Amino acid sequence: MKVLLLGSGGREHALAWKIAQSSILDELFIAPGNAGTKKHGKNVDLSPTDFDAIKEFVISQQIDMVIVGPEEPLVNGIYDYFQADEQLKKVGIIGPSKFGAQLEGSKDFAKAFMARHAIPTAKYGTFTAETISQGIAFLQAMKGPYVLKADGLAAGKGVLILSDLEEAKYELKSMLLDEKFGAASSKVVIEQFLDGIELSVFVLTDGESFKLLPEAKDYKRIGEGDTGLNTGGMGAISPVPFADASFMDKVHNRIIVPTIKGLKTEKITYKGFVFFGLISVKGDPYVIEYNCRMGDPETEVVIPRLKSDILDLFEGVASNTLSERDIQFIDKSAATVMMVSGGYPGDYEKGKSIFGLNGIVDSIVFHAGTSADGPSVLTAGGRVLAVTSYGKNLEVALEKSYDSISKINFDGAYYRKDIGQDVL
Repeated sequence: MKVLLLGSGGREHALAWKIAQSSILDELFIAPGNAGTKKHGKNVDLSPTDFDAIKEFVISQQIDMVIVGPEEPLVNGIYDYFQADEQLKKVGIIGPSKFGAQLEGSKDFAKAFMARHAIPTAKYGTFTAETISQGIAFLQAMKGPYVLKADGLAAGKGVLILSDLEEAKYELKSMLLDEKFGAASSKVVIEQFLDGIELSVFVLTDGESFKLLPEAKDYKRIGEGDTGLNTGGMGAISPVPFADASFMDKVHNRIIVPTIKGLKTEKITYKGFVFFGLISVKGDPYVIEYNCRMGDPETEVVIPRLKSDILDLFEGVASNTLSERDIQFIDKSAATVMMVSGGYPGDYEKGKSIFGLNGIVDSIVFHAGTSADGPSVLTAGGRVLAVTSYGKNLEVALEKSYDSISKINFDGAYYRKDIGQDVL
């Protein structure tokens, strides 16, 4: 099988690493990839959102399957683009239709979907510039903290949690009237604040059946003790100690099954990953958000725990035979710690040489934001490397990751030293 994987981050490196192990793989291309992905296949200079260029490449290289890593091509309708083209519609696409991708692309769509299917989530209201006075009244009727979410994609920055009512009113006006997050905040969802502990759960579905992947917990804030600015994610662990059999049973019955049934009932074409951003409130799971792809850095701990051939599972998705495929996991814990550029998530410099990568033996180093300059590897993003390790438990896995990080360096490197400590 000839495969094209779209994306360039740590998630895509983890997927490329796993796809390369498949017994049914003939050739793997990654577009555009990074300095790490080229070890597992051939990097191709293509943008994941340039559908016409992707079409040309898929036809010229006789690609059998396209796996979509990031959300943007999905929200922009790459699945529909392939389905509408006579030359492309036989190519398997791992990712939902444009309509299905609205689960991530529109917070309002996702909340209304959950309401229709009685999926537990926070109470909410959706407001526009025209209904801003109702939005302010909605805030005044609530108790703080106040959660404001831009409806559209805002590169992970469109969520505000505010404890002061006046500040919440000011930010609502800023989002709706001053386009604080551009077109993404032309609609704003105001939510009831849920107090609990978060985790992420993932399924792979062909629209009929689904396979549950290992759960994970990621760490979003830049500073230790979950302080400071939000980032794309500073580390992750799997499994999650508090997600025991009884809790996961509730997740399965109250959230996953109604979601997959809801997609089918509403005739929403969905062939790919569903990411459930969950919060446990006094032992009961609630949905904070859906994503229409795998999370990052959660992929870097979830995919290493997958024992099964991932391409066999993807083939099951593409051919609607996922229920017939076997899924097995490695009975070990995994922990990933992100090394980021100094200054991230604010301004940071690129092009710093990375040293020590060849000396790592106890961990897998997934590249998140790197480029190659001959044999040298350079920093090319805010999040640079995800250092993932296995262990008989989370403590051992974390110890290995931190030990490996001590052997890697680049100018201005920063990482959190407390990943996983809150649940150990």
